[in-house]
Amino acid sequence: MTCQRFTMALALAFCVAGPVVAQTTLETVQARGELICGTHEHQPGFAAKDANGNWHGFDVGLCRALAAAILGDRNAVSFVKLRAETYLDALADGEVDLLARSKTWTFRRNAGGAVSFVEPAYYGEQRVMVARASGATSVRELDAAKVCAEQGTTASQSLSDYAQVNGLRFDHIPVANTDHGKATYLERGCDAYTADIAVLSALKASLAEPGEHVILPEVTAKQPMGPVVRAGDDAWADIVRWTIFALIAAEELGITSLNLEELKTNSPHPEIRRLLGSEGGFGAMLGISDDWAARAISTVGNYGELFASTIGEQTPIGMSRGLNVPWTQGGLLYSPPFR
Repeated sequence: MTCQRFTMALALAFCVAGPVVAQTTLETVQARGELICGTHEHQPGFAAKDANGNWHGFDVGLCRALAAAILGDRNAVSFVKLRAETYLDALADGEVDLLARSKTWTFRRNAGGAVSFVEPAYYGEQRVMVARASGATSVRELDAAKVCAEQGTTASQSLSDYAQVNGLRFDHIPVANTDHGKATYLERGCDAYTADIAVLSALKASLAEPGEHVILPEVTAKQPMGPVVRAGDDAWADIVRWTIFALIAAEELGITSLNLEELKTNSPHPEIRRLLGSEGGFGAMLGISDDWAARAISTVGNYGELFASTIGEQTPIGMSRGLNVPWTQGGLLYSPPFR
């Protein structure tokens, strides 16, 4: 075959076959039979392994709920530990299907980038922890103090903004991760530690004498956090977003992991019936089973159940829900209607 004929044949073959269409994230996950979820390296209460190597925590629950919704199996998920500074790059490069929650939603991270923040799953607040022996009762008493903050997070910039507004100066001490920060703090390499209240609560609970440390009352920055997906895959973002909304709506509507099956069969409430897949065909609109939300809720409970079992007041983390209660109770949790 001459070069000219070969070129024509190749062109004809391409035209017949058509362009190669990339798989969506949903198609990739369904074909693989497993969800790959990116998590923080080690954050007790949110994402951490126990002594037997099993994953537990709030972020882990979100990923298991999503695996149940899509694949019908809460265990069809693997967790990839990521460092804060490489978190977003790992998602953009396709190493994971989504990031669970551990990045603060900011303009710079979201606008025009390769990733998209879906919906806050947790409304946090940045605070500062000090040794009780320091005598400090306010962040404003820490002028010129050395403050540890994890690299790759917004903590240092947020505290710098707070210092500028309040006429303070801080010497920022970067730490690689929470374990490094804990060691540096205990060795007095810094006078204080700043992070989201959840991180500080877990860190304080892990100390030999938690009562000898105090989290100061000032909120130095907002920390809205939620799953992150690759930009441009709107169908995948919808699945992740509405799975979060399903957990939030379930709490508002009184659906729990214990009464779900009864309500799915017998509830006269039209929105409950649509949410649980008894009617409406909502799953088909997402490309998954109509009982996707019921499977997610049965896996981890409603939002309140998930919070209580992982980071709530009766856990070692011991967090109050704060803003993370339904809007009907004065919080920020609010789901669009399932109709």
